Amino acid sequence: MSKHGRILVAMSGGVDSSVAAVMLHEQGYEVIGLTMKTWDYASAGGSSKETGCCSLDSINDARTLAVNYGFPHYILDIRDEFGDYVIDNFVDEYLAGRTPNPCVLCNTHIKWEALLKRANKLDCEFIATGHYANIRQQDSGRYVISKGKDENKDQSYVLWGVSQENLSRTKFPLGSFAKSEIRQMALDMGQEELAKKSESYEICFVPDNDYRAFLKHKVEDLEDKVAGGNFILSNGMVVGQHKGYPFYTIGQRKGLGVAFGEPMFVTQILPESNTVVLGKAEELERKEAMVRNINLIKYASIEEPMNDVITKIRYKDAGMLSTIVQEKDRMRVVFDHNVSAIAPGQSAVFYEGNDLLGGGFLV
Repeated sequence: MSKHGRILVAMSGGVDSSVAAVMLHEQGYEVIGLTMKTWDYASAGGSSKETGCCSLDSINDARTLAVNYGFPHYILDIRDEFGDYVIDNFVDEYLAGRTPNPCVLCNTHIKWEALLKRANKLDCEFIATGHYANIRQQDSGRYVISKGKDENKDQSYVLWGVSQENLSRTKFPLGSFAKSEIRQMALDMGQEELAKKSESYEICFVPDNDYRAFLKHKVEDLEDKVAGGNFILSNGMVVGQHKGYPFYTIGQRKGLGVAFGEPMFVTQILPESNTVVLGKAEELERKEAMVRNINLIKYASIEEPMNDVITKIRYKDAGMLSTIVQEKDRMRVVFDHNVSAIAPGQSAVFYEGNDLLGGGFLV
């Protein structure tokens, strides 16, 4: 019998999940490793060597580590579920003129569900991932996610959608460590190659981080269907033609293909008319935002307007002081100061200090 029970660890083959698995193994858990195959490079239109968490090399790295430490390892093929939900949503969001947040959807609807389904079959009480975040249970019984120790690596932003039921069985072994400490642990384990593995900040299923090429590969004749729309100013003046509205994002300045005497940015995308609105930097600024599909973490509901909340509208955003007001399944956010480039489809995530209050998708 193990000291702490049986735990299923999501192993991508990278340094974070590998060290997490070994850490739990050495703490006395009966570890079972699981690598999820979520996509394949060929079907995504990749032209270069397959890399990342779903490559054969990464799967083999995870399995080799498990064998070396004497715990079982399985591979779970979830390409159909992942493709149907995450990739289809990714394409649909761009076609709707929004900027999608696939990592949140994957965590919320695919990875956690797949992990817990397999955990139940293997009689595992808990699951664990290599996310840099912390989790605790409050006196109220609710489970709360808080920021990881390493501010530069904190991944709480992409975890706002995980349900209370799923959080109750989740552990984040790396939350109280810095990335540099995890790399050192890998070195101390004799895993020099693992410790030096580079990190990818790309969307895992988008080859070469080129989402435009990915959309063209997935949607037949997309370029022909959307080419030739108008660039307009906020007053309606036509100032040029673009290559198709799905190929632009809110706040984009480079690659517009239209020259102005001053910097111009994408301020609005109108898919119905295949129109992209351009404006000056100040036209990107907003004081308020609406957020849909909210999931609350720390509290079951927020009955009164809540002040001094830090709201992040991008993963690497430092966040802005704000007041949040819950309106049924939506949240109204009033920022203390104007914020720039609020992109519909991206996540807005709310914090009380280091604690994750919850989040949702920007309207």
